[in-house]
Amino acid sequence: MTPSRFAAAGGAFLVALLGTPSVADVISDWTTAVTPPPPELKEVTVDPSTTALLLLDIMKGNCSARPRCVAAMPNLKRLHDEARAHNMVVWYSLVGSNGKATPDDIMDPAIKPRAGEWYRQGGPDKFMGSTLEPTLRQAGIKTVIVCGNSFQGATVGTASGAAQRGYKVIVPVDCSAGDDVYREQYAAFHLAKGGPVGITSNITMTRSTMIKF
Repeated sequence: MTPSRFAAAGGAFLVALLGTPSVADVISDWTTAVTPPPPELKEVTVDPSTTALLLLDIMKGNCSARPRCVAAMPNLKRLHDEARAHNMVVWYSLVGSNGKATPDDIMDPAIKPRAGEWYRQGGPDKFMGSTLEPTLRQAGIKTVIVCGNSFQGATVGTASGAAQRGYKVIVPVDCSAGDDVYREQYAAFHLAKGGPVGITSNITMTRSTMIKF
């Protein structure tokens, strides 16, 4: 067999072995995906002296535009009130208002940040270029509770960033919001099981009512 005929035969065999190339990518196979079981939610008990609550991008502009964020506000307020009652570190990221957001732009005045507790940071990983990490290290924080808007953006980005930096991460699924259920489902699965082991092994998925102080 000549080299050209050998190559052609080998190519034909490879195509037959792998199947039709058009079904070899995720878009072609999109409708064949099977939704995995939901992540297990666990009860957690935190030490207030070494735990911080992170409230990310929960602004009037973006939260009021997302019904799921509005629905999550009572849960966010409950966690906020618990954190305040236990003198925990609370840190906020502010976005919007053309880069000039202030504490007055927070969705609910009842969870408004105090002086020194916030930073304007527009990226998904709030550790990047902000006061977050210095604040946590100065306070001796070992665990963070992450709540954000959006779930697939600020919560995934910052929870992942915290886990990679060695923090234990608690993600209450009823305290972050996405544009729709699918985006929240994707985010929850990624943090619980779908992401790298170095991240998922440091993350506990829960609900706000399952956190004890």
